[in-house]
Amino acid sequence: MSNTEEAIHLLEDKLKKLLSNYEFLKEENNILFQNNAKLQHLLQEKEQQLKEKQEEYDLLKVAKTIEGSNDNNTRETKLKINALVREIDKCITLLST
Repeated sequence: MSNTEEAIHLLEDKLKKLLSNYEFLKEENNILFQNNAKLQHLLQEKEQQLKEKQEEYDLLKVAKTIEGSNDNNTRETKLKINALVREIDKCITLLST
């Protein structure tokens, strides 16, 4: 009978350890999910900032070209202006329909 009781106590101890590990891992998983969400949000912010800076850079390039820097940039500026005009035309068409 004592062997059975010892086996039950041993099983209970192992089960308690297993449940304790499960709770610990569950909490750690929640923390990791929260950190992941924060990092994803931060990544999105940084990507947005990068996009804004790239647009600022492109506009600065256009402005410098308009100032009369060199002929190579003038061609790029004309292409950019034409693209912007086409985009504005598309917007006007969409608004008028």
